[in-house]
Amino acid sequence: MTGIFEFIVGLFIIIGAIISLVATIGAIRFPDVYTRNHAISKSTTLGVLTILLGTLLYFMFFEGQFNSRLVLAMLFVFMTAPVSGHLIGRAAYNSGIKLADQSVTDELERDRKKMKQSKSI
Repeated sequence: MTGIFEFIVGLFIIIGAIISLVATIGAIRFPDVYTRNHAISKSTTLGVLTILLGTLLYFMFFEGQFNSRLVLAMLFVFMTAPVSGHLIGRAAYNSGIKLADQSVTDELERDRKKMKQSKSI
């Protein structure tokens, strides 16, 4: 029975590491700060959460203890990483960093124009 638990724990940790590796490759390959930010904030959040879940399961199955600090770390990462990714993207946009040439639409600029028109009426 412990072989199954070892496999499950190892699978979670390996999947998390692969997801984090994909996020790193995305940070290198994508053309601008916005797409890099998207790759890093989404993929790394999932990767770290998966690794922490594997670690939590390890402590539960093999050490026989529930580690509340791992649960708190998972909650902290789950709540803060997407928000920080959004704020970094918004700060980059407000600083005037341009989108990549391959980008098709700028929805935030469109929404800002609509807001200016509605305020002027």
